[in-house]
Amino acid sequence: MNKRFQFKQFTIEDKGCGMPVSTDGVMLGAWAQANEHSSILDIGTGTGLLALMMAQRFPLSNITAMDIDAHAVQTARFNAEQSAWVDRIKVLHQDVTTWKSSTTFDVIICNPPYFNSGLQADDTRRATARHTDTLSHDGLLKVIASRLSRNGIAYLILPSYEADQLITKSLQYSLFCHQVLNVKTTPTKSVNRKLIAFSTTQKSEIEEKTLIIQSDNLYTNEFVALTKDFYLKM
Repeated sequence: MNKRFQFKQFTIEDKGCGMPVSTDGVMLGAWAQANEHSSILDIGTGTGLLALMMAQRFPLSNITAMDIDAHAVQTARFNAEQSAWVDRIKVLHQDVTTWKSSTTFDVIICNPPYFNSGLQADDTRRATARHTDTLSHDGLLKVIASRLSRNGIAYLILPSYEADQLITKSLQYSLFCHQVLNVKTTPTKSVNRKLIAFSTTQKSEIEEKTLIIQSDNLYTNEFVALTKDFYLKM
């Protein structure tokens, strides 16, 4: 089944992609930072959402979007080709853990698989996108450590527990978390997602903030400010 998502400056057709458009992806693509001429790597691009968001936000950047799933690659290429930024987005069918290129990047962005155990999705593509069988967190950290350029930054989003595990494990790869955005769906709910930023430079302390998505059944001003350049109704 094909679902179509219209954003302010581009359209995503998911074409049955394993990881369709989600609030997680939109928050990550709106939160991650880059410099004017940054080289950006989008690991596990899926529909190409993050690649397109970064292309919109940083008009002189070049993005390499990569996925292990051939169907996702076709979907991401289609969405890039329909956009105004096709000349700055390169989509590769590649397992990032076995990629032979020595290229490094100023920014790495990833909405990674996060289920380490438990029942897998019946749909193979969705299972690949959601479970760590094809991209373990150790594998992801190893890739980030080897692919970040000097002073580069990697941005990820994970459920709270998995994010804390990744932050602890990152030290084994000489990666250091320096920014965390805790996400709560409402003021009374616990933190269920964390957006995290890693670099190879150790910081004296982690900058930590909290974002609440909704309050009194309305989107908060902070969530609107973060996503208004993308969502049609913001």
